Amino acid sequence: MKLLREKRRASQKQRRFNLLKWFGLRRTSGFLLLAAFIALRIWDPAQLENLRLRGFDLYQTLKPRVAKLKPVVIVDIDEASLQAMGQWPWPRTLLAELTDKIQAAGSAAIGFDIIMSEPDRMSPALVANSLPQIDAQTRAKMKEFPSNDDVLAQSIAKSRVILGQSAIVTATPDAPEMPRTGIATIGPDPSPFLISFDGMLRNMPVLETAAAGRGVLTLRSERDGVVRRVPLVMKAGDQIVPAMSLEMLRVVTGSGAILIRTDPVGIRAVAVPGLELPTDENGQMWVNYTRQDAGRYVSAKDVLEGKIPADRLAGRLVLIGTSAVGLLDIKATPVETAMPGVEIHAQVLENALTQSVLSRPNYAVGVEIVVTALVGIILVVVSPWIGAMTLIALGLSIAALLAASSWYMYTQHGLLFDVTFPLIAIFATYMTLVFINYFREQADRRRIRSAFSRYLSPDLVEQLANSPKKLVLGGETRTMTILFSDVRGFTTISESFKDDPQGLTLLMNRLLTPLTNAIVERKGTIDKYIGDAIMAFWNAPLDDNDHESHACAAALDMLRKMSELNRERQAEAQEDGKPFFPINIGLGINTGTCVVGNMGSDLRFDYSVLGDSVNLASRLESRSKSYGTPIILGAKTAEKVGDKFATIQIDFITVKGKTEPESVYALIGDEAVAKSDEFTSFVALVKDMMGRYRQRDWPGAERALQQAKSLPQTFGLTDMLDLYQARIDAFRVTPPPAQWDGVFAFDTK
Repeated sequence: MKLLREKRRASQKQRRFNLLKWFGLRRTSGFLLLAAFIALRIWDPAQLENLRLRGFDLYQTLKPRVAKLKPVVIVDIDEASLQAMGQWPWPRTLLAELTDKIQAAGSAAIGFDIIMSEPDRMSPALVANSLPQIDAQTRAKMKEFPSNDDVLAQSIAKSRVILGQSAIVTATPDAPEMPRTGIATIGPDPSPFLISFDGMLRNMPVLETAAAGRGVLTLRSERDGVVRRVPLVMKAGDQIVPAMSLEMLRVVTGSGAILIRTDPVGIRAVAVPGLELPTDENGQMWVNYTRQDAGRYVSAKDVLEGKIPADRLAGRLVLIGTSAVGLLDIKATPVETAMPGVEIHAQVLENALTQSVLSRPNYAVGVEIVVTALVGIILVVVSPWIGAMTLIALGLSIAALLAASSWYMYTQHGLLFDVTFPLIAIFATYMTLVFINYFREQADRRRIRSAFSRYLSPDLVEQLANSPKKLVLGGETRTMTILFSDVRGFTTISESFKDDPQGLTLLMNRLLTPLTNAIVERKGTIDKYIGDAIMAFWNAPLDDNDHESHACAAALDMLRKMSELNRERQAEAQEDGKPFFPINIGLGINTGTCVVGNMGSDLRFDYSVLGDSVNLASRLESRSKSYGTPIILGAKTAEKVGDKFATIQIDFITVKGKTEPESVYALIGDEAVAKSDEFTSFVALVKDMMGRYRQRDWPGAERALQQAKSLPQTFGLTDMLDLYQARIDAFRVTPPPAQWDGVFAFDTK
């Protein structure tokens, strides 16, 4: 008996061992990853939803709907109409005339993609009250005329007019006396599933009472700003309200109510007599778009002037809206980056009336998860038994089958099934199975990256990971561009944080982060941080054939980022009631021959750069204070970028520690600034001034200087001009020696 129990235990242990061996690292990793993806799909974060929506956009881009019938006409308040009839808003008597003409042409119904929530200021009585100079008799006579709102209400009452409303996030008082659209429900209460708003922006009561219907114009963009779905029903306060398009269909069919079909998952469809429209669980309809079509539009100006044939409007649903950009009703759709909102409502009506609605069934998510799980399990199970090429062929075949199935359901049945998630999950599982051994082989390289990433540049770390033999002292000679930046008046700023050293640390991080990003984004390498200063260089460790331009572009971006940071800090200081000290930086940029490589000792070294050109870049940064300009360039840098950036020679100097003179330049802006007439005029005067200055023509130099200062734009070089004025004044009193060649020697750093 004891022997039998031992055999049984041994057998169970062997089965567990065989099971673990069967799973192995590849199968275990595959199953875990597959389970993680399914959990991710159930969670459905914004990034995953955005990817799914982009996939649906691709379908519509590849095969947009073809509008074979056009039952909707848009009477467009376009730019020509505004130019002919006057600026918006128009007097409502003009809208009444427009309504009468459309109704006389035999339209089936008229929808206003316009909200008229306030009285018309052009009504006679209101105009009379606003004109104190008219006599009492005239004022009384004007008050006898009907208001413009009453005139429009009379026109609305004679037609089948549906007025637009807007759902808003601000609560509004209930208006029980206003007419409401009836709502009937089959299934559970739809309210928990509906998109909800706190209130409703309505039209004038006299207009809403006269209208045959009222519909919501609100279009909900997705997170990326694209309108893919339009709510057909929604909730405003405690009231369920229809969209403009659905309300127009209700009025045309003569129905007294709208039917909402629901199930436990949410809303399935909305209906009016003879027409049922599928929706998502929140009551939104997926719009099957066509490209923007000018054939849907007629100009409101042409309707008012009687230039539109009656049969163009007869029997059609008419929407009155605007395509004028200034009236701000432009939306992005999957097929167009800019489409007037009124055309989106028109396309919804076309979808409904031509039965070309897209639909994403409530069971679609379940289908997509089941397909992903089944295909993933098949790949995980069979992968150890088949070769790599067979596995690739199997994966590609499954991916093609899934994509083809999703495309078929879209093109033949108007159903939207997501193929992006199954493909991503399956591909990720496949890659895990194929490359798990590869990741093991990378362990040594990862250790090198971890050890050196704290003090070497990312590019160099990658080189070291691939070639560890480079871990030796030494360097190479290169032509490089060096940048130094430093904060002006940092002592004053730091003193304001003497009781808050942690705050100073946070400020330094806020300062250095955007400056660093500006450098790295333009192929620069950060050499070191020296307190509040940064040293960076270009053209090492990787080649950069345009390193001078990249350094200048980085410097200009650093100034822009500092301006943004100062605006943020000023707003914060005002909010907290604290003093604000702006942060300004000075930058020096120089190009020349340097030695770059691993510098240091056998125990610790860093990738850095040495050379006379580096020292000059540091001196130029210090001299930017003297000229009042934030960026100073050495001559070689300026020579290379002169046709791409706005540069101007500002002096001929020697800096402390150097005997050879150097022409220095101010970097003012980009190519657009360089080509501007203002900059060209300023450069000519400064060049003339400096030429006369070096020739000792003090009156001529002063005239050119004053002319430059009188220009509307001195490009931040007023301090430089003042500096030359001071030099000229001093030289008039004490002329320079006979051998003077215009060089100014700085004796401080």
